[in-house]
Order: sequence, then structure tokens, then C-alpha cells
Amino acid sequence: MATITAALVKDLRESTGAGMMDCKAALTETGGDIEAAVDWLRKKGLSKAAKKSGRVAAEGLVAALVKDNAGVVVEVNSETDFVARNEDFQTLVRNIGQVALASGASDAEKLSTQAYPGGGTVAEAITNAIASIGENLTLRRSGALKVASGAVARYVHTQISDGLGKIAVVVALESKGDKDALSTLARQIAMHVASANPLALDASGLNAATLEREKALLAEKNAGKPANVLEKIVESGLKTYYKEVVLLDQLSNHPDHGGKTIAQTLKESEGRVGAPIKIAGFLRYALGEGIEKATSDFAAEVAAAVKG
Repeated sequence: MATITAALVKDLRESTGAGMMDCKAALTETGGDIEAAVDWLRKKGLSKAAKKSGRVAAEGLVAALVKDNAGVVVEVNSETDFVARNEDFQTLVRNIGQVALASGASDAEKLSTQAYPGGGTVAEAITNAIASIGENLTLRRSGALKVASGAVARYVHTQISDGLGKIAVVVALESKGDKDALSTLARQIAMHVASANPLALDASGLNAATLEREKALLAEKNAGKPANVLEKIVESGLKTYYKEVVLLDQLSNHPDHGGKTIAQTLKESEGRVGAPIKIAGFLRYALGEGIEKATSDFAAEVAAAVKG
């Protein structure tokens, strides 16, 4: 039987990222054969990944990447915030973003099937990362924007590494105007989007159910008024609502825009850019939004761990 030295365990751990005891077990099972031990760990890692898949993953990172006239935003979730500081996890998220940018994959399902740098698919890279990091990881969503002419810019709020953070925004502007001026404007609008969180570009883009709910709320608040009066109140109330949730109707919060709406800012910028400007689209991902996070009693978890 081969002697399992500390050096062997260290080498295997560094090459796979697996835990020390797992590495020792793998080497023991394979008679000290490093390559066979790597395969053993990968098989075990797949098993671990399956067991971890039911855990709630609401932490992690969102990424925004831009190249030429294209931009993408992706969200990769983990179970704890600690993983977001892990360089291997950051590399994984950034690489997934690069794959999305190169492939133009506009949804997570399609992106999962794309080739990942170094071999395998994005889905397989995530599975392997689950084994080495030790937490459930999920590619939750991905979006892409592209324009034939114009500019695409990004903004990442609470950035912890280049293009990675807690809120990621990409804005695409269509225009034949000055590229540098358009890029600056697109980034300013992206900063506004990160803060103001618009629901749609214009009123036509709002969810029908959301509008009906808002109308019902306005009608309920003004119940008892004559029908013709109520109709005007609801109409006025919706205009106010649009100013709160529709990007073009929102007052820009960027200091360079002088308190004007985004629509007014675009119009005034056309003279400086030298051509008409249209917002082709925007993407805003806030980490973990909409995920129901489990609450836990930390003291109870520690006590349970001590009991084994």
C-alpha cells in the first residue's frame, strides 16, 4: 500500500480545491495515484453537488461586462456572503460573464450549455465549483443587450472586483452620434438606473397586472366620488406613478442632468452628441432580489454542529 504523505495531500488539495480530509481519503482509495484521486474527487463532488442543490442560494455576485456595442449582466448565487470574497468564485462569475458576452446567450438556460474556458460547459464548471467551494451555487439569470450603432455602458454598485458587485446595470443607447459622448451618457443613465430601479423603459413596457393593481388602488382610495371625477383622478394618479417607475419619465438623479427627466436629458444631449438618441434597453440585476431567504438561529446551528 502506498504511503500517503502530507506533500501528496497538499498537491491534490491545491490542484482540486477540495478539503484536506477528502484529499486524504481520495489518495487512500486510489493508492496514492494523483490522477485517479482527482477523478475520485470529481465523482464525489458530483454527489456533493446533488446533495447541496436543495439549499437556498441567495448570496453571491452579479456581473456586468461590456465589449464594443454589446453588454451582459449575469447573477450567480451562493449560500453565504463569504463566497463572494473567494477569488475562485469571482473568477467563475467573471468567466461566465465573458462566455455570455462572447456567445450572446440571453438567458441562463442557454448560457449553461455554452463552452466554459478550459473545457466542459458552464453548467459543469458550476458543478465542479460546488465540489471545491463546498456550497450550493446556481446560475440564476443572464441578460444581453446589443446595438448596431451607438454605445453600451455598465455600472456596478458596491463593486468588490472589476465588474462584480451587488447591483449591476447595463444601458444600451442607439445613435449615430459621437461614441465617447454616448458612452459617458450611457454610464450616467446606468448609475441612475442602479439607484432609481425603474420597472420599465416606458409606460407600454409595464406589466398589465401591475397597472391594474395600481388603478384599483387609486380607485379604492377615492371610492364614492362620481365616475367622471374618479376617471380623471385615476388618470392623474397613473401619470404620477409613471414618474416613479418608468425610466424615461423619472427625474434623473445624476448631478450632470440638472434635475431633468431621462427623456429630457436624452433630447438635450442630442445636440452635444450630434444625432438623435434612443434607449434601446437596460438591464438591472440586484443580488438575490425575489429570492426567499431562509432565516436561521446561528446559536442553534453551532450547537448542532458541536453535537455532530
